[in-house]
Amino acid sequence: MKRYSIKELEKLSGIKAHTLRIWESRYGIIQPARTTTNIRYYTENDLKKLLCISILNKKGVKISKIVELSEEEFNKEILSLNEISDDIESQMDSLTNAMIEMDEDRFNNIITYYFETLGVKRTILEVIFPFLEKLSLLWLTGSINQLQENFISLLIRQKIIVAIDSLKFTPTRNSKTFFLFLPEGESQELIILLLQFLIKANQHIVYYLGTNVNINDLKECYDKIKPNYILTFISETFVKQPIQKYLDLMAAVFHDCNLLYSGYQVANQEIHLHPNQKVLYSLNDSINFINNEI
Repeated sequence: MKRYSIKELEKLSGIKAHTLRIWESRYGIIQPARTTTNIRYYTENDLKKLLCISILNKKGVKISKIVELSEEEFNKEILSLNEISDDIESQMDSLTNAMIEMDEDRFNNIITYYFETLGVKRTILEVIFPFLEKLSLLWLTGSINQLQENFISLLIRQKIIVAIDSLKFTPTRNSKTFFLFLPEGESQELIILLLQFLIKANQHIVYYLGTNVNINDLKECYDKIKPNYILTFISETFVKQPIQKYLDLMAAVFHDCNLLYSGYQVANQEIHLHPNQKVLYSLNDSINFINNEI
C-alpha cells in the first residue's frame, strides 16, 4: 500500500501541514504510523478520509463538528459527496479521490456535469486545466503511482480529444499556424492536447505531430507547411544534462520561426534564449499568450 508523508498529504488535500498537525493533536482525526526507523507516514485510507474531511470542511462544516460525527453519520456525509455541486474547489478533491480510487464513473459524472453546465471551453479552463496542474505536481513529487496517473490521464485524454473534435473552426486572414509536438523521451501529452484545444478554439490552425519527434523529421514537416509557431513541452527529458544544446539546435534549424517552450526543465534550468525563442513558464502563461499575444 502506498505510503504518504505529511507534505504529500498537504499537496493532495490542499490542507496545510501545520493545520494537519493541529487536527492530529487536537482531534485525532488521523494518526500516522511509523517505520522501523521511526519515520512518520500515512496510509491510503488516511488520505481518502482526509479528502472527504477536506470537502466537508470546504462546504462549511467546521472540523469540530466533523469529529463529533458518529461513524454512521460520517459515512452518510461521505455518501452525500457523490452529489455533484457547482463548487469547483470541492470537485478538485472529488476528482483526486476518483483518481486514487480509480473510479471511472465518478470522474465521468463530474466532467459530464460541467460540460453541460459550464460548456466545453469553460470546463477545460476552469476544471480540467487546474486538475492537470495538480496532477503534474503530484506526479513529479511521487505522490501518485504510475497506474493511477495512467488511469486518470487516459480518461482526461479522451475528454480533451472529444472537445477538440467538437470545435467549429473556420480559418480567417488572421489565423496563425502552429506545430505542436513532444521531443524524444517526453510523455506528458495531456498538456499538448490542452494547448491544441485552446489554439483551435482561438481560430488558429494547429498540427499536433505527436510524441518522440526528432528534429530532422520536424524540419521535413516544417519545410512543407511553414508554420508561424512551433510549441513543445519539456518536463522529463534533460534531467541529467543541460537543455541549452537542444535550444541552440532548434534555434539554428528553425531560425525563421517563433519557437515556444514550456515545461519543468525549461522553466528551472539556467538557459540563454535566442531572439526567436520564448518560454511559457506555466499553463497560465500559455493561455495568456494564446488569448492575448498572437
